[in-house]
Amino acid sequence: MRVVIQRVRKAQVTIEQKSTENIGSGILVLLGIEMADDTTDVDWLVNKVLNLRIFEDANGVMNKSLLDVQGELMVVSQFTLMAATKKGNRPSYIRAANHEHAIPLYESFVKKSEAVLGTKVATGTFGAMMQVALENDGPVTLWIDSKNKE
Repeated sequence: MRVVIQRVRKAQVTIEQKSTENIGSGILVLLGIEMADDTTDVDWLVNKVLNLRIFEDANGVMNKSLLDVQGELMVVSQFTLMAATKKGNRPSYIRAANHEHAIPLYESFVKKSEAVLGTKVATGTFGAMMQVALENDGPVTLWIDSKNKE
């Protein structure tokens, strides 16, 4: 499972010219799922994302988590994070999970995040063509892979 995490001042998902979800200050998570992923990847990543200390404290040091600042969370599925680009110029998505495997893990990520946060998590629509607008705060952008726990 791979995520791109962006600390945002605001983010919005639009599908078919209709705004479906938006958040204020918090984190936008772009979530990619591969066939090798399971619920242990979900558990590890939810814990990591919600506890990452990427928000500033009173001294201007990134020392607070999303939980600490009671920020908002948006999760958007993005299979292109699983792209293999080693060979040629056309990305291969052979590692990306099919819908039957990915949707339950995506939904589990959202539900576990909601349980920990105690609030609704904004989402896109799995598999839909979406436009995601955001105002990156910092900018702070991180990439995490549950198969490469650095």
